[in-house]
Amino acid sequence: MKIKLTTVYVDDQEKALRFYTDVLGFTKKADFSNGGYRWLTVTSPDEPDGIELQLALNNNPAAKAYQQAIFEQHQPAVMFMTEDVKGDYERIKARSGEFAMPPTEVTGSTIAQLNDTCGNLIQITQLGRW
Repeated sequence: MKIKLTTVYVDDQEKALRFYTDVLGFTKKADFSNGGYRWLTVTSPDEPDGIELQLALNNNPAAKAYQQAIFEQHQPAVMFMTEDVKGDYERIKARSGEFAMPPTEVTGSTIAQLNDTCGNLIQITQLGRW
């Protein structure tokens, strides 16, 4: 068994697609609609057949409440791993990414957090070298 998909709720799928592709640099993997439902995923360009992130519309009251609660508590909705958090910080900032926390050393890693403009905080983590 392996993880193939995880979900982040967004308040605007088109805006989220632009952010996750144009700002973060992910690649659109799946995009199809059925009636009013849209299945939209992105993936890392380094692993096009790897784990997908579904950008799911938060039109479900439970999803919307969850999304708002973790955002208000300053908790990231999703975490991405990197080998160069400072380089990614500069690259994303140059693409108009809005950081809530610049690269900050914490126990065992360096993290940065940014607003995805669709209702979520995103954490970027670089593990420390032992």
